[in-house]
Amino acid sequence: MPVSELRLIKRCSEFRPKEDIKGIPPWTRGIYVLFKHRPRLDKYDVVYIGMAAGMKTASIRGRLRVHRRKKGKLWTHFSAFEVWDNIREDEIQELEGLFRHIYRKDARANKLNRQKGFKKLSNVRRKTEKEGW
Repeated sequence: MPVSELRLIKRCSEFRPKEDIKGIPPWTRGIYVLFKHRPRLDKYDVVYIGMAAGMKTASIRGRLRVHRRKKGKLWTHFSAFEVWDNIREDEIQELEGLFRHIYRKDARANKLNRQKGFKKLSNVRRKTEKEGW
């Protein structure tokens, strides 16, 4: 029986120009990242990290289209990470929360979303600190 390389991620497409949104299959569920490309440095700054549960407008493709229409001037490229079919919506939310938590203090990563932290992760951190770790 073949074994997957990754437990959570089925497929990915990275650093694609926003014109390539149509190439993302409909109903794709997972995590996506919006970037602002800085060509002179060939760097990609994280602008936003989001999740898509997979319903028509909440698919990765649908979410990217909404972001392009509403805030298209703030980002130039995207990456999409499709999860396996057996990954639950709350697991996708946990991934999104973790990534947003990591980028919460990065000034460039907060142009589209402001998040103080991921509450569930903060609860785990407090419990860990009480255990002396």
